[in-house]
Amino acid sequence: MKKAIIIGATSGIGKALAINMAQQGYILGLTGRREAMLASLQQSITSKTYMCVMDISTPHNAVEKFEQLIENMQGVDLVLINAGTGSCEPDFPLEGELNTIAVNVSGFTAIANAAYHYFTKQGHGHIAATSSIMALRGGPCPSYNASKAYMSNYLEGLYCRAYKAGLDISVTDIRPGFVDTQMAKGDGIFWLAPVEKAAVQILTAIEQKKRVVYITKRWRLIAILMQILPFSAFVRLMMGNKQKSTKTY
Repeated sequence: MKKAIIIGATSGIGKALAINMAQQGYILGLTGRREAMLASLQQSITSKTYMCVMDISTPHNAVEKFEQLIENMQGVDLVLINAGTGSCEPDFPLEGELNTIAVNVSGFTAIANAAYHYFTKQGHGHIAATSSIMALRGGPCPSYNASKAYMSNYLEGLYCRAYKAGLDISVTDIRPGFVDTQMAKGDGIFWLAPVEKAAVQILTAIEQKKRVVYITKRWRLIAILMQILPFSAFVRLMMGNKQKSTKTY
């Protein structure tokens, strides 16, 4: 039976993946910040699971717990880093930007690095992480887009290191568009996918060991458009008309 750890399993894509993977016979290590929600998920899954309360915004503590979880599970084949956050407040506070970086950059790096070292010693393994289609360009939520771009670049770097060293370590960059979770806010969101559908496509991509996957599949078309559009055209398409300044001098 395959063993997998899901970092950030308490809600949204992580929770849907946990349920789907349990149905496929995976032994799961479930992590998250919210103990009650994590315990509720564990109780709803009939297959064997291990629970670990973890906050990756405290990287060194998270790595210790991550390594202990692997030991408790007596090894693991797949580490799926799904924990993430984002700030897009109208008043653009520094605190929100730093919180996003703490989770999406520092926390992600800590777990990805620890997983890579573990799989290097083991001789094989698979690292997957949920970045975003927003990794491709900047946007009105600067720290979110930038942190997701960092994740995608870091995952590519891990693949390059494993390739150069001749290691049997697969790396999958999961780039969702809009998925029906708490992170997707607002009315009339474009191509909003059910979280269960997203989870099925993600697991299929992981089992096929794809390097990059867009969720849902049609978001690949948007990705191509985002990459080829000149910056000025991209800004007008994403932002619409420029607001008139209300400042007086």
